[in-house]
Amino acid sequence: MEPQARLQYGALLSPSDSLASSIMTKRMVESGSQAKALLAWLQQREVELAALLAELVAIPTENPPGKNYRACANVLENRLKQEGLDCDRLEVSGAKDGTGEVPVCLVAGYGRGERVLYFHGHYDVVPAQSPEQFQPIRRKHFLFGRGSCDMKGGIVAMFYAILALRGCGVELGGRIVLMLVPDEETGGERGSAWLATQGRLSRSGIGMLLAEPTSGAVWNANRGAISLRVRVLGKSAHVGLQHQGENAFELMHLVVGRLQELKQEVEQRATTFNVGADQARQSILMLGGQSGGGTNFNVVPEECWFTIDRRINPEENLDEEKGRLIGVLEGCRREGIPLAWKILQEGQSSACGEEERLGVALTRSVRAVTGKAPRFEMCPGLLEIRFYAAQGVPAYAYGPGLLSVAHGPNECIDLRKIIDCSAIYALTALDLLHP
Repeated sequence: MEPQARLQYGALLSPSDSLASSIMTKRMVESGSQAKALLAWLQQREVELAALLAELVAIPTENPPGKNYRACANVLENRLKQEGLDCDRLEVSGAKDGTGEVPVCLVAGYGRGERVLYFHGHYDVVPAQSPEQFQPIRRKHFLFGRGSCDMKGGIVAMFYAILALRGCGVELGGRIVLMLVPDEETGGERGSAWLATQGRLSRSGIGMLLAEPTSGAVWNANRGAISLRVRVLGKSAHVGLQHQGENAFELMHLVVGRLQELKQEVEQRATTFNVGADQARQSILMLGGQSGGGTNFNVVPEECWFTIDRRINPEENLDEEKGRLIGVLEGCRREGIPLAWKILQEGQSSACGEEERLGVALTRSVRAVTGKAPRFEMCPGLLEIRFYAAQGVPAYAYGPGLLSVAHGPNECIDLRKIIDCSAIYALTALDLLHP
């Protein structure tokens, strides 16, 4: 049996090559040669890669409410340990409300040294349109199922990037730390935000890659978010005696009118960051994503409610925009409209320049695998890069899925894209963590 070729210090070597030769040639070997070696290793493992992804998709980690976290974490932890990777299991104290589930974060490592490159992924998924979405189906190179795209496919890509580096004999001058978290789909409070409070997101990190479905772009910025549910209170009465009641629906419309004035002002602002072709540069204030109230057509409604979703551009200040939004609600209350509100989520915007060393390395790796450089864009929503950027760690999202199918009834992912992306992650790690 012929001995396998391997990568050492970023160079493609046969077993007869000497260490001295590898050191001399490591700077001379182009990324294209490294990409070919990694891709060759990965392409032989499409079947096992697909099997792991199918196993993860079959676990309905729907959030909300946030269930089956432990089952998914167990599968991931067991697989990491089977491959000989160090893995810490971190459990948030107390069960998640209404589920009995204790959110579990996994922190796995590969390599040695002070320099750390973070690979980051979340294993929770948005609720499915049907239970069948948790019955993964493979059709040629595509795997269908909830979470295949967002973002269990990305987790598999990162995991196999580490295995490919090891399988090709790479020694790194630093560590890759794989962070696997829950609760991303509801703001990250008991996932990444909790890890940040525990000091697990180190300022000494040299960079972070997030495996969100970016459709081939690199997301180097994200909007911040403030989301609220507003309840307007009235007094119930029979329609024939409506004069004895207070109509919460009509009062709610007064509140909405005040908010629409703020909306008109807010949505005049535009970001200077690149955006996707189907996205808008304007800041966002959306009213009524959800709404409800009343008990019957012939009863004066005693309560009505609606949601507000405010998305702020990186150039805006979260605290200031939150203060202005709450100020409108407080003004309505001073005018005699009885109301209350609850903040559902809030998150900072963030941004990293393309010229950061990680951004340059990622661009070089994408070009080596795909043949062209990626476009840098602002993500239309929240991203967990914000938790790392807050620590001064350069952070970017780049993943194998398509945003257009994420969260949809036909969510799927191309296994060939997972393989390409896995090679890109491995190449980027080689670039940043060479000895």
